Amino acid sequence: MSEQKKKEIERWHDFVAGSLGGMAQVTVGQPMDTIKTRLQIEGRSGRFSGPMDCLRKTIQNEGFLGLYKGMASPLVGIAAVNALLFAAYSNFKKLQEPYPGGPLTLEQIAIAGAGAGIVNAVLASPVELLKIKMQAQYGAGSTVRYSGPVDCARQLIKEHGIRHGLMRGYWITVLREIPGYAGFYAGFEGMKRYLTPKGEDPATYHLGLFSLMASGATGGVSYWFACYPLDMLKSMIQNQPNPPKGAFYILDAAKQVYRDGGIKPFFRGFSPTIIRAVPAAAATFTTYELVMRALYAL
Repeated sequence: MSEQKKKEIERWHDFVAGSLGGMAQVTVGQPMDTIKTRLQIEGRSGRFSGPMDCLRKTIQNEGFLGLYKGMASPLVGIAAVNALLFAAYSNFKKLQEPYPGGPLTLEQIAIAGAGAGIVNAVLASPVELLKIKMQAQYGAGSTVRYSGPVDCARQLIKEHGIRHGLMRGYWITVLREIPGYAGFYAGFEGMKRYLTPKGEDPATYHLGLFSLMASGATGGVSYWFACYPLDMLKSMIQNQPNPPKGAFYILDAAKQVYRDGGIKPFFRGFSPTIIRAVPAAAATFTTYELVMRALYAL
């Protein structure tokens, strides 16, 4: 088989496995993601006293399916987002290999993750913008502004154009993804190496299901510890009715949050995020790894 053919097969494998891993992540993690987003954007309005109050009121006012608001956007877009993410990560790893298939340090894994995050932001930013806009809507029917993600995208582009409408919050997404995915992949790979039996090669050794899930959960928790305050700012910026102004809008938003409540507001919604990260990231990496193994066995 030619080298070009091998690369095409590898790209196809990354796309399929990344897509299925992303769908698993959205399905498992969406309810807690809705709670996280609502707590982040509420600020000091007093609508919710905490995660449990937000959960209770959401179910009470919108039913259990209210927890899945905004799911359509990431579920459809996650195939492209995760496929791009895992493919970029694979390529950044290859650029650093001392020789084809050579081992990488955890620092190099983190660099590959950071690079993949930068690439990933171009798709993640609009997908998450639509998700946040849908999650921020309370109630149903005539009480909401957007009937769905397509309607939301249409209205944003009509009112503000693509740059300030659909791509609003792109740069804060880039800033979040750099430390986030550095932690994500370094955390996953570090735990995977720790759980690999002594004398075995972590790159080729097939961990069991629970070890894979533990590695994935470690990656997910590492992601949020590395970037959560930036994610909070991103949610706030993307949910604003009008586009942010000025070249330093991220710094201006951070100053405003700090003036309103100090450091604490930067971590609104952190606890449901960590609760969500464990099963969601475990599902992502476990699905990705198992699908890759199955595809290579074909």
